[in-house]
Amino acid sequence: MQSIDITLIKMITNHYWIKRDAIVSKIEHKGRTFFNKFEKINEPLNFQVIKDHNEGKIIAAHSLISASDKVENIVFDYNGRTPERFWHRAQLLLREEGYINFTAYETKTPGHLHLYVHKGHTTLNEGYQLANKLSALLSQRLAKEWRVFPTLELPRDFNILTLPYKVYQKERGASWSKHM
Repeated sequence: MQSIDITLIKMITNHYWIKRDAIVSKIEHKGRTFFNKFEKINEPLNFQVIKDHNEGKIIAAHSLISASDKVENIVFDYNGRTPERFWHRAQLLLREEGYINFTAYETKTPGHLHLYVHKGHTTLNEGYQLANKLSALLSQRLAKEWRVFPTLELPRDFNILTLPYKVYQKERGASWSKHM
């Protein structure tokens, strides 16, 4: 992944997470027990970490929620079998809802996508509401084969995503938006 790709998703870069082979921590949340295999590294996410991730030496992840409870992106973690159909439906829905900046990235698993909807400095509660709203609207048109972030269903330390590998498709303020 090139550095220009990172700027498209406004990633929180003051820390990152690395996946370990053993369980790092155990978290109780809403009556459920979560076992965390990602260790938080309190160092800036730099080019070397991204390079090691792309080469498969490590699995790195980034947080979606900042320390000041702000969310930059609403993210769909699509794990279905038809990424083309998902991308087509999602982009139509997002345009209809007035979002003009969003990017889909390929993950390690072929056919799986991370769709980042660029919202910008949004409060955490508003981020939860927007994520649920967009997911509900999209599920009216497609069988639900995704998870949406940020989510209240997971502990804060689980609102992370592995770094994407390469751009699948992107939408950046198309010329048609001025006519809406």
